[in-house]
Amino acid sequence: MSRVVRADADSVLSATFAPLANPTFRAIWLGAHASSLGWLMQTVAISWLMATISTSDVMVALVQSSATLPVFILSIWAGAIADNFSRRKVMAFGWCLIALSSTMLTALVALGFCNPWIILAFSCLGGCGAAFTEPAWHASVGDILRKREVPAAVTLISVGYNAVRSIGPALGGIVVASLGPLTAFAVATLAYLTMLWAIGRCKWSGRSSPLPREPLATAIRDGARFTALSGEIKAAIARGTLFGLASISILALLPLVARRQLEGGPIAYGVLMAGFGAGALCAGISNNVLRRSLSQERLTTLACISCAACCLALAFTPSLAVAALALTFGGAGWVVTWTGLDVSVQLSSPRWVVGRTLSIYSALSSGGMAAGSWLWGMVAENHSLTLALESSAGALLLVAATGLLLPIRQWKETDQDPFGFETPQLALDLKSKSGPIVVKIEYSIPEMNVEAFLDLMRKRRRVQSGVGARNWNLQRDLQEPLLWTETFRTPTWMDYLRLNHRLTAADKELDRHLLELHAGEGPPRIRLSIERPTGANRRRHESTGFFCGVDLIRAAMKYEDGNEPRLSNFAQT
Repeated sequence: MSRVVRADADSVLSATFAPLANPTFRAIWLGAHASSLGWLMQTVAISWLMATISTSDVMVALVQSSATLPVFILSIWAGAIADNFSRRKVMAFGWCLIALSSTMLTALVALGFCNPWIILAFSCLGGCGAAFTEPAWHASVGDILRKREVPAAVTLISVGYNAVRSIGPALGGIVVASLGPLTAFAVATLAYLTMLWAIGRCKWSGRSSPLPREPLATAIRDGARFTALSGEIKAAIARGTLFGLASISILALLPLVARRQLEGGPIAYGVLMAGFGAGALCAGISNNVLRRSLSQERLTTLACISCAACCLALAFTPSLAVAALALTFGGAGWVVTWTGLDVSVQLSSPRWVVGRTLSIYSALSSGGMAAGSWLWGMVAENHSLTLALESSAGALLLVAATGLLLPIRQWKETDQDPFGFETPQLALDLKSKSGPIVVKIEYSIPEMNVEAFLDLMRKRRRVQSGVGARNWNLQRDLQEPLLWTETFRTPTWMDYLRLNHRLTAADKELDRHLLELHAGEGPPRIRLSIERPTGANRRRHESTGFFCGVDLIRAAMKYEDGNEPRLSNFAQT
């Protein structure tokens, strides 16, 4: 029995660390965490510098807001850029911004230009860089690794970050106490350069599309539509936003806990952050074991309760050791929640939209953290630090209870790669902007299959609408009740091609099930048509050559009733 248990433990550990066998992932992973070490040292230095030069609790708490608010504002744009451009180059641009902000802050502090607003401004600039790096890095995981390795890779990213968190703040506290904030800023700048070196050394590419790049506004709209139609992603985003709002008090108010409640200095603050990181590290390493034993929803609920207990302990304990122990539970709950939500979004998103769904998730969860930092800072300043932590604990318990309404479903590793699509042969010479395009698919469904057919069509509506179908509807012929027609539109011919290139192998399974219910002699008949409103003038560049010829035919043809011919031009695939 002991050998079996040992073998299971070895298999879990090997599965957890398997992504590190990929040299590209390993290099970027190491570079990211070397830079994270610098980020955490800089965070300690900024937080402590703000606590010493400002008497406002709100300004101290706003250090967290200044870094997370840009992520809330810019992430959706960054996600669309990551899905349309090289994710590697987007990452490089983001880290250049972070390195620039750190370099300028170091120079200004060295020259003696140091006030709370300068600190917040450059912290905000670093947050702008993070807004571009995070969606591109997390979306690149699926480009670098195989699908089944993504959960382990996301766990490793979280484990690595929290391993760094266990030593970075303590090291930052020692550096700040011994050598001052300026040295911490300089070390952080050098650490950021290691990530830029890793990105320059490694090359990887996403799955290319044969179609032209989408306009940015269209890409954002399509990403938002897909997110709104996915129940799994919406639940993860809602829970992440609420968890960020409630739990950020642990990190935002920790400098005040170290200074006021524990009457300590930078080293005490570093020890507390190390306790938080140690708990996160332990939870990350055991994450695979936890997922095998408990559902993701149960893990998220327990994580919220663990963070609530951490807040209550920080509110009342005067002991550094007890506070550090409580923070191990907070760190464990933190990493279990964020890892689970991140993987849930990744596995629910096809490759064509994963950057955008991750960016929307990141934006709203970061917005929750930014709002929470301000909220708990205001409560601490206007009432008391104890009340702020108690209120945060109560909010976390409410977040745990939201699982009854917004459960996190168990992860499903479905095939989200594009299925492949062959452009149909048409009788008309359509341009990419020609449209609107109307698609009609005719099914012959016997009465005994109608209920099963309608169930499949409910799923098909979500799938087709998620990839870009407009005005989807289902019609039944009144004269031939066996005949059902699925109809939808796309704004242009290029949008129709994009829709079909976005369909995955998992989506195409619906076609197979529908074919089993279809009773016609051949497969369901697909008709493509282009709308031509007779009462509206169309711009010349949007018209096909065929339609220009129709204007001449109209002039030559006369009908006895005086009506113009109705133009509905079909091409069967």
